[in-house]
Amino acid sequence: MADPGPGLGPVYNILPVDFPQVEHAGMLFPEVKAALAALRNIPPGSRASDMLEWLGGFFGFQADNVRNQREHLVLLLANGLMHLFPVETSIDENYTLEANVVRMIRKKVTGNYVKWCRFIGRKNNMKLMKRRRGRQEQDEDQEEEIGRELMYICLFLLIWGEAANLRFMPECLCFIYHNMLVELNEVLYNSDYDAEALVEPSSAGSNGFLNHIIVPIYEVVKAEADSNSGGSAPHSSWRNYDDMNEYFWSSRCFDQLQWPIRRDCSYLKEPKKVRGYLNRGTKVQHHKVGKTGFVEQRSFWYIYRNFDRLWVAQILFLQASVITLWHNGGLPWIELQKPDPLARFLSIFITWSLLRVLQSLLDIGSQYSLVSRETLLTGVRMVLKLLVATTWGILFIIYYRRMWWQRNVDGYWTVYANNRLHEYLYICAVFIVPEVLALVLFVLPWVRNFVENSSWRILHVLTWWFQSRLFVARGLREGVRDALKYTLFWLSVLASKCAFSYWLQIRPLIAPTKQILRANNITYRWHEFFPNGSRAAIVALWAPVLMIYFMDLQIWYCIWSSGVGAFVGLLQHLGEIRNIHQLRLRFKIFPYAFALSLLPPIIDGHMTLWENAKIRINRFRLRYGWSGIHNKVKWDDWNAVRFSHAWNVIVKNFREEDLISDREVELLEVPDVKGSWGVSVFQWPSALLNNQILQLLINDVQYFKGNDKMLWGIISKNEYRRCAVVESYESVKHILLRKLLKNDSVEFKIIQNFFDEIDASIRNDRFTSSFLLRELLNVHARVVHLIEVLLDKPAASQIQEVVDALQSLYECLVEDFPRDSGIKENIKGHLDERNKETELFMDAVTLPNKGDKPFFKHLLRLHTTLSTRDPLLNVPKGLEARRRISFFGNSLFMTMPRAPQVDRMLAFSVLTPYYSEEVIFSTKALKEENEDGITILFYLQKIFPEDWANFLERMKKEDLTEQILWEKDDAIEIRLWASYRGQTLARTVRGMMYYQRALEVQAFLDTAQPEDFDLVGKREPLQRGGSTNSMGSFGSENEMAQMMNRKHKERQFLAAASMKFTYVVTCQIYGQQKKNNDYQAADILRLMKKYQDLRIAYVDEERMEKGVKYYSVLVKYDPDLRKEVEIYRIQLPGPLKLGEGKPENQNHALIFTRGNAVQTIDMNQEMYFEEALKMRNLLEEFNRFHGIRKPTILGVREHVFTGSVSSLAWFMSAQETVFVTLNQRVYANPLRIRMHYGHPDVFDRLWFLGRGGISKASRTINISEDIFAGFNCTLRGGTVTHHEYIQVGKGRDVGLNQIAMFEAKVASGNGEQMLSRDVYRLGHHLDFFRMLSFYYTTVGFFVSNMMIVLTVFVFLWGRVYLALSGIERSLTTGSNALANAALTATLNQQLVVQLGLLTALPMLVEDALEHGFTTALWNIITMQLQLASLFFTFEMGTRSHYFGRTLLHGGAKYRATGRTFVVKHEKFAEMYRLYSRSHFTKGIELLMLLFCYLAYGVITSSATYIVVMVSSWFLAFTWIMAPFIFNPSGFDWLKTVEDFDDFIQWLWFKGELFVKVEQSWEVWWEEEQSHFRTTGLWGKLLEILLDLRFFIFQYGIVYHLQITGNNTSIFVYLLSWTYMLAAVLLHLVISNASEHYAANKHGLYRSIQLVTILVVVVILIVLYTQTNFTFLDIFASFLAFLPTGWGIIQICLVLRQPFLENTKVWKTITAVARLYDLGMGLIIMTPVAVLSWLPGFQAMQTRILYNEAFSRGLQISRLLAGKRNLHTD
Repeated sequence: MADPGPGLGPVYNILPVDFPQVEHAGMLFPEVKAALAALRNIPPGSRASDMLEWLGGFFGFQADNVRNQREHLVLLLANGLMHLFPVETSIDENYTLEANVVRMIRKKVTGNYVKWCRFIGRKNNMKLMKRRRGRQEQDEDQEEEIGRELMYICLFLLIWGEAANLRFMPECLCFIYHNMLVELNEVLYNSDYDAEALVEPSSAGSNGFLNHIIVPIYEVVKAEADSNSGGSAPHSSWRNYDDMNEYFWSSRCFDQLQWPIRRDCSYLKEPKKVRGYLNRGTKVQHHKVGKTGFVEQRSFWYIYRNFDRLWVAQILFLQASVITLWHNGGLPWIELQKPDPLARFLSIFITWSLLRVLQSLLDIGSQYSLVSRETLLTGVRMVLKLLVATTWGILFIIYYRRMWWQRNVDGYWTVYANNRLHEYLYICAVFIVPEVLALVLFVLPWVRNFVENSSWRILHVLTWWFQSRLFVARGLREGVRDALKYTLFWLSVLASKCAFSYWLQIRPLIAPTKQILRANNITYRWHEFFPNGSRAAIVALWAPVLMIYFMDLQIWYCIWSSGVGAFVGLLQHLGEIRNIHQLRLRFKIFPYAFALSLLPPIIDGHMTLWENAKIRINRFRLRYGWSGIHNKVKWDDWNAVRFSHAWNVIVKNFREEDLISDREVELLEVPDVKGSWGVSVFQWPSALLNNQILQLLINDVQYFKGNDKMLWGIISKNEYRRCAVVESYESVKHILLRKLLKNDSVEFKIIQNFFDEIDASIRNDRFTSSFLLRELLNVHARVVHLIEVLLDKPAASQIQEVVDALQSLYECLVEDFPRDSGIKENIKGHLDERNKETELFMDAVTLPNKGDKPFFKHLLRLHTTLSTRDPLLNVPKGLEARRRISFFGNSLFMTMPRAPQVDRMLAFSVLTPYYSEEVIFSTKALKEENEDGITILFYLQKIFPEDWANFLERMKKEDLTEQILWEKDDAIEIRLWASYRGQTLARTVRGMMYYQRALEVQAFLDTAQPEDFDLVGKREPLQRGGSTNSMGSFGSENEMAQMMNRKHKERQFLAAASMKFTYVVTCQIYGQQKKNNDYQAADILRLMKKYQDLRIAYVDEERMEKGVKYYSVLVKYDPDLRKEVEIYRIQLPGPLKLGEGKPENQNHALIFTRGNAVQTIDMNQEMYFEEALKMRNLLEEFNRFHGIRKPTILGVREHVFTGSVSSLAWFMSAQETVFVTLNQRVYANPLRIRMHYGHPDVFDRLWFLGRGGISKASRTINISEDIFAGFNCTLRGGTVTHHEYIQVGKGRDVGLNQIAMFEAKVASGNGEQMLSRDVYRLGHHLDFFRMLSFYYTTVGFFVSNMMIVLTVFVFLWGRVYLALSGIERSLTTGSNALANAALTATLNQQLVVQLGLLTALPMLVEDALEHGFTTALWNIITMQLQLASLFFTFEMGTRSHYFGRTLLHGGAKYRATGRTFVVKHEKFAEMYRLYSRSHFTKGIELLMLLFCYLAYGVITSSATYIVVMVSSWFLAFTWIMAPFIFNPSGFDWLKTVEDFDDFIQWLWFKGELFVKVEQSWEVWWEEEQSHFRTTGLWGKLLEILLDLRFFIFQYGIVYHLQITGNNTSIFVYLLSWTYMLAAVLLHLVISNASEHYAANKHGLYRSIQLVTILVVVVILIVLYTQTNFTFLDIFASFLAFLPTGWGIIQICLVLRQPFLENTKVWKTITAVARLYDLGMGLIIMTPVAVLSWLPGFQAMQTRILYNEAFSRGLQISRLLAGKRNLHTD
């Protein structure tokens, strides 16, 4: 609300533009005044105050929407003026708005609308004035032109600000804007004076726009969203946001929807829900518009359909390689010179044409529902493509057969045969004409872009055949230079892959294949339905090799990208400052590097080419130390003064964050230039000067023999040494003559004479000849002693100690130090004048004031400089502070745009979505103990011991002990300290608000004058920037006037900063939290109080009689009113959440952001102050061309700050670090395919404002909402870059369960991406090489992971098949056909990926780049010792399971990971619930396959078996044991026993109403199989087909039982099913007896059990005595029949609906499934129990899990045992 109440001041957001009477520094800016004045240019006769109010009243916009957009537009215009023109031009009070600024904003805001009009063939309705040639005429038209453009901007912003969920539909907004422009123009350009009264818009009335325009469309969107059954309905059965939006990509929207909007239009027909098994969504309604543009069908075929060019290329190369190698296996270019191989090689065109047929069939099968009466051409195109592809296939087959028929008839290649060959080649040439044309257009990208973006209909007709014309995905080609770079990259990758595949994969398989084909003496061990077993052997041999063949391009991409990423990183100068030692070496040129990078240039405005060249040359010379002028920084150097101010701010912020101690602040701080006792050299931080004096005295001066020049050369050789010597000398001089001795005393004159003599001897180059250098050590010792006495702050009663120290120093200086008596006499010239009755110095000393803190601070600095013997290499001590300082220092030498002045920088906002996570840790959460007695606070104290000590030291200065801290203000200080080390909202808000502080400091530095630094320490907001060395009084009137001027400037700085930066946290349910008095609401309010520029947006629900009204609300904390106040309240058309929650939450708050850019920050991120200083440099990237376009998304480097918590956190951190650095570096350059992978990227806000926002929100399909912003950006012609000179902190999950849920979320999201229209369009509209980049950097990575896992299963199932059937034994008798180099190479490739070595390579490369090769190698070795390979292998299983399941069945959902610290032991039941289906069942399947092959396979040698099977055994072991290895206390015996009891209780607990998954197996089982309820028919059929593999165990093993007597009849297998029937009967008897008699008739129950056991024993005895049955057959039977039972259960689950669920059989199926889970649980629990029982494993596991924390001083033994000594109670 605008007015908080009677008697209280008005409420505004940033500027009081609605209340001009309010005094505000920002309202005094001429640019703001000019913007407000321009907005008052409204139609005559109107009572409105400006354009926005007039438009609001005319079109029925909400009042708060008008107010919100008024401030929004005023800030855009004012900042635009500031950015475009130098500051000097912005001082005229009559300053007017510039047309160029307005035009620039209008083009950005309405750019998509203009493009849309051109696409659909309509002229846009913006009646812009054509520029006239005359200067006078232009001046006359400028005001009118500005008014028109402003009016169009205002209208669009008002539409956008009230569109709510329709902001996800940008072309829908274009349609609305287009029609409202017509109504607006009728008023603006109507000759009637009262035109406004004559024209009634379709949205007239109070809230008319919302009710008449937005609500009708919103209701349809909501109805469609409701029909998706919570995301479980097939995507093809309902219209998502994209479908609703793409309806407006054709002109039919004007014919059907019309204006005013027709409510009965087919587009606005709501779906009708139809219940049924296969109709979970909506039934197709022919009278309404259905799916538009694309249909998402759930199918594995989308892997091929989306990237058919990739698979076609690989298939054709495979075929060509096999053909070339089949005869002699020579070099391909030699073999193809022979006619027969060449003719066979040409058969690839048959395959190529048939693959096109396949693609056409897939298009028709998936997109047929797009065809309607309005889109008949789409159907015609699909059918014609199928017919043409089929025709090509038939032609190729006919002519190929004719060619070979003629050759075979003639016996060799005669003239006639060659003619037939030439005919075939002619057809091939015609066939590849489109490919040749595509190649030409690839070489000439601007031609391709012109053709695709052109509105010429003739071009549309010519290109219609190749691809459907879309509004997006046009003009995606990059420039020639960029295309050349990524083309060379991929040619290198493809050459490596093809060479490897040709020689090491395909070639070694040819000879064994021929050998197997010649085999004809195969003896089968079972009943073989297909006697030609050689084909099965070939399939088993080739299948795993082909799986790796189609996958290993990912491996070669990873290898090449690692090398290229390192090379690009070197070019960007990453890793040049890796540690504190290198930082010390370069610190002397930091002031110039800081000025060159982070301070605005002296030349304001546009710089010439020569000026830019000079900047580049200076940067180059500075970077490589080729400029001698930078080696010596003068004390009054302006760059040094400003650098020291900024450096001190950084140091102070480190102290506020408790990263450094008070002592380290003193060592790192730079004293004020003019407040440091008149020292004539630049005063470097004490940490750099530490041992310079003593080292010089001991090593160089003590026995020096030479002249003054030689001595000065030694001193000046090191800049820090030179400065230390000069500063120490002048400081001692200042202490003695200015602070300690009375001016009128004789002693003062003596000491003054001494210093005069020293100065004269130095000037005359006779110092070495006048003084004894060997006495300098003695002088040094006595000076240090005097300083130590003074540091004790002696009282008047202790003056004797000072006098004694002075006398001792006097004796040395006057008597011992001079070389001859003449100098001594000159020094002691006034000695006779003193009163000899008093002791020397007794009456001459003036003790320093104990309260003079600057004096003692500088004295301490002098003492440190003089007395330190060892170099302070461990300052700062904290690893985080060292890392941040090193990175900041390194970034100063990286290439970045010059920083503009704050006034001229681009304005930006930060947006953080929040739901209900931790804001600030509560006292209860910090003190609550886990089962080991460990609290979060204790855990943090042990992980961050230095930070905790620094915190207590900081609190001690305020007389706050730890006990008082717990009792004061709800323990807020301790809670904040802990929260700043967790993944909390408080940490994120603190980091983002550093932008505000940075802008304040930069605004001061931009306008500061030398005299401004005299008052450092007297300022309130900006006092952080100066050392506290200089203090003074405010006695003089001049100083008071200067202070008033300073305060005025500060208000301007604050106003400028607030105009350039806005931070909005969108707390979706904050209103509900306030109503419920949740503690999160109180903590959010506390953050608003702490950071008064923080804004909170939320959705409020207001219950009315007719229903509920929803509002987007923005609030802030008003320090004057001392309460939270409401700024804006904008009504929504209905509930906010129609799709995915996070993007909907971002979208509703986006209207409250400001500026040209918006940075998206998640709640697990933070900013650093020193990095915030570089934000204005980063924003300048928007004005630079990157390739042929300016960027629309700026990618930012991230640092994962959770790596020190545990080994798992370290693995995750290292993996994530590679992705956010090296990988994204390569994505951006040279691949040009970087997308938006999450936060903290910076968006061109105005560009995205009219193009759908910063994410997509359709339910399920957009579950990975962030990356779709990158897809949308690329498809709409944007560019994404990546910049590593600035970094943002980021937290990651730290426990295995959290990591697994995160990986499951990402993998499921990628499964949904594979089905999306965005991926399909990018896969088809990017050029071939960029398509490869796109595939292998997004969904292709998950496909490759899945193929790696499938390779293991395919290999093992193939081997087991060959072993059980007898084919293997027949083929290996006297032959090595099944053991060859190709299989070995394949398994080695698979093992490399499986063990995580492929992940380790980029880790090693990136770590070596930034920290050195030795450090990187040691880290990799340490990771392997901590079982990183187990983690990466386990993670690979998680990805493959959820990616494959999502593609096949769906079920993707948001999984909240919690982001908490993992300090507790996870129970076995929880582990089983989470990993049962993704890892445990697959691991047990692998074990059964391995045991089966071990029992029945042919093993020639142990070495061969190990080589072949080691990867499979490792995979099975990892998937079963990894969760317990990485589980705290995973091998604790007592916990293992408790876990078993808990597991059994959970397993047998009945599932009832309100029972949770954690309580009952039945509830978990129902939820685990939920994806079978939502999967489609094809998904069910494929699942059943896959489940049939379990029946192979029974079919194969029963023929190997001794009881069968080697009989291979089919009846043996059929008879084996009696075992299954007997098992079912046995289960029914026992279960029924348990149900009916176990409780009431226990004796009868026991009798039934006894009889059953006796019957089984009797049967076994009969079989043993009467047949060939052996007891080994019992174990073999388990291996045979248990998988069959599991397969039956899985098939029953698929057929549950609609066949089995309501039958009596289902109860039995559930009971048997429970027994299977019990059995699998026991199998998994057994090795855990054994390892828990054995001594030592628990300690070893703890060491593995927490080794990184051990190195940081974490006492894990005490932590896990709970033996602690807390002082927090």
